[in-house]
Amino acid sequence: MFSLKNFAVICCMFAAASGFSQQQKKQVSALRINTSIIIDGLLTDTAWRNIPAANEFTCLRPTPFLKESKANASEVYFAYNDEGFYVGGYFHESTKDSIASELAGRDGFGNNDFAGIILDTYNDKLNGFEYFVTPLGEQMDAKQSPVIDGNSEDFSWNAVWQSAAKIQNDGWSFEMFIPYAAIRFGKKNVQEWGLNIVRRRQKSGQQLFWQSIDPNVNGFLTQEGTLKGLQNIQAPLRLQFTPYFSSYINADKLAAAGTNKTTTPVNGGIDVKYGINPAFTLDVTLVPDFGQALSDNRVLNLSPFEQRFSENRTFFTEGTELFSKGNLFYSRRIGRIGARPLHYDDVTVAPQEAAIKNPEQVKLINATKISGRTQSGLGIGILNAVTNTQYAVIENSITKQTRRFETEPLTNYNVFVLDQTMKNNSSISFVNTNVLRSGSDYDANVSSLLFDLNDKKNKWNVGGNVGMSALMNREGKNIIGYTHSIYFGKTSGAFNFNVWQDLVNAQYDKSDLGYFTNNNSMDHGLWMSYNWTKPTNWYNRLRVNMNVRYSRLVSPLDAVRGKDRMYQSAGWNINSNAQTKNLWSVGINLNGAPAYNDFYEPRVQGRVFHNTGRIGLNGWWESNSAKKLSWGGDVFVGKGSVLKRKSFNYSLFGKVRFNSKFSVDASVSKEGTVSQPGFAFINETGNEIIFSRRDVNSVYSAFNLKYSFTNKMGITLNTRHNWTRVTPRQFYLLNATGDLEPTALSKNADQNYNYFAADMVYTWQFAPGSFLNIVLKKIGEDFKFGEEAQQVAKKNYLHNLGSTVSGNQLNNNDLTSISVRLIYFIDYMTVKNKYKNKKGNI
Repeated sequence: MFSLKNFAVICCMFAAASGFSQQQKKQVSALRINTSIIIDGLLTDTAWRNIPAANEFTCLRPTPFLKESKANASEVYFAYNDEGFYVGGYFHESTKDSIASELAGRDGFGNNDFAGIILDTYNDKLNGFEYFVTPLGEQMDAKQSPVIDGNSEDFSWNAVWQSAAKIQNDGWSFEMFIPYAAIRFGKKNVQEWGLNIVRRRQKSGQQLFWQSIDPNVNGFLTQEGTLKGLQNIQAPLRLQFTPYFSSYINADKLAAAGTNKTTTPVNGGIDVKYGINPAFTLDVTLVPDFGQALSDNRVLNLSPFEQRFSENRTFFTEGTELFSKGNLFYSRRIGRIGARPLHYDDVTVAPQEAAIKNPEQVKLINATKISGRTQSGLGIGILNAVTNTQYAVIENSITKQTRRFETEPLTNYNVFVLDQTMKNNSSISFVNTNVLRSGSDYDANVSSLLFDLNDKKNKWNVGGNVGMSALMNREGKNIIGYTHSIYFGKTSGAFNFNVWQDLVNAQYDKSDLGYFTNNNSMDHGLWMSYNWTKPTNWYNRLRVNMNVRYSRLVSPLDAVRGKDRMYQSAGWNINSNAQTKNLWSVGINLNGAPAYNDFYEPRVQGRVFHNTGRIGLNGWWESNSAKKLSWGGDVFVGKGSVLKRKSFNYSLFGKVRFNSKFSVDASVSKEGTVSQPGFAFINETGNEIIFSRRDVNSVYSAFNLKYSFTNKMGITLNTRHNWTRVTPRQFYLLNATGDLEPTALSKNADQNYNYFAADMVYTWQFAPGSFLNIVLKKIGEDFKFGEEAQQVAKKNYLHNLGSTVSGNQLNNNDLTSISVRLIYFIDYMTVKNKYKNKKGNI
């Protein structure tokens, strides 16, 4: 029998094997030049002569610390002048065929080799700027900053800079020019920046770095080298304007009778970026228009919590790494994107009245961001947005008189962040979010103090937060809530672990400007991981990890009885994943949980549903993505619940690259569950909670097409279809103790849901930072319940897809739109210098 003593022995064995090496730090100097370099991808400019090279790269993958071969040698050079920063490089290859190249679009890595420059301009080992270029000259850029989910690179951030690349007979060369307006740095006369350079050789699976990276050491920027030689550089006046003009043709087949089914709005606005000083930037969007943002991927949500959507509005995705601290900010709350106005469902009408207009979209008036970091490492972020008052229009059917009902008040949203970096790549942060509503509606304020501390050897880590929420005048009361978390772990070495606790009391609520599911919970967890990074005869790297968690209530619920009424749930999972020698990725996951108390599925505060334990097994695989044909998939089988639920899910995906310009990819997934217990409805006659034993079947399919004419022009097609069918087999009464009792109640509660979205986008970058976009959108959404759903559910998948695409028999949405948007980037200093030079030549 496995005991705690055995477990402790294993932990000690892992810890003994967790040593890691400290790599010698490299340095390279940048040369000041008095001329400009033509950015054409060729290192023929005389300015590149006599500059010391950053060379002798080292592998991170697949074989850590393997030195690059002479045949594939890397050479990168740095220069600068009063306007900006230059990078030139030559990556040698034995033949052209060794180079992987694909036109993937801006910020799309695709099947490409690439060169990347990572600059830690404040040398704080936490925050960096990344600039990448591919052999075909396409750009990618990102900001790097520690965030709660561990994904430190933010590719939604975009800067305006120049690059070019050329494929040569024995490799490929590249050049970059990064104007000082496209980067942030301090005011010191002599500066040293943290630096690393990355090279990917896609076909061999190699990822190499100038400053070698130990995969078992915590952090990426913590292992950077140094760029020296920067003197007397000054940021220019950073004043940039991006005006836009857009025009739409929208066709809504389900528009109310008497209203126009086709509308042709014309919009115009402007984004302004102003450098308050070398470190801080003001971003303003005036009269914004997000109509061309990627359509949401909606599903039939059977859970008691709202669906969380991705943010697709550019202003709220670019350069928002400071605002993600503490996980308090969910930008979709601004404008209530994906959610109806606050009082949408409160609209009441008299017997002779009807609501002829009740918009679901709240209008954003303006939004402003100020963000940056001082030389001492203090990051400051301020985001403010204002949304307009929203009204429903109610008409008297006899007199034809109308009146307005306020469904959303004038609202101000604000996020304020202070983030102080400290030595040993540690930090302490303060975050505050605030929602102020006009009139009698309640206001909300949430604050959190966070800390994340590492020891001098970058081996041990401790952190956490303390926070509070305040809802003012919520139903005539002020509600104050509290939360805290603490974690401790080992972060470097082959063996790592993390132990944590999160507590949220029953009054805490951050949902007005954050995503939030439930409060009144105290969760504990343990994560352990062991990595094998030295390749063997069958794998390049292998990782095994284990998670254990336990959750209980903070305050007991009066309506819940029994000795276990504070217990919520527990669970565990064991995961293993590997990259094989032929560059395939494979993984397996075994997970399970004992019996638990579900306080949310009953949909009534204070009620509970007792469910039994579960167990599941999941496996996945993905082929070598460098091949012209790549594919993968996963399979899951699971069982367990009070009604003996069984699940079988699978998915398949594949991609075909016909050439460097044209590719197609598709995916399909099927989720099938038999005898799933779940909330059905509240019995109106007896005010009873009714559950059902139901079969749930969902099919998700996606098809994407990409054709690039050049590295500045291309067309993409993105389509998605979700179909979910819910078939109740038997109804149960949820009794006061949380158990299910069979009932003779008969009701048709079938559900059938379809959602189809297609986005076809043509984009042309006709000048740096300037774009012409033409977008065709098609959205079809249909939800049917009861007898109607039962009839549709009898049809097959292709029938549901066809009906949704064609618009036949839709109940919710049938929208088609085509839009043209022109965005023009204007840099004040560029215009000023051109005017000055033109005037001087007259």
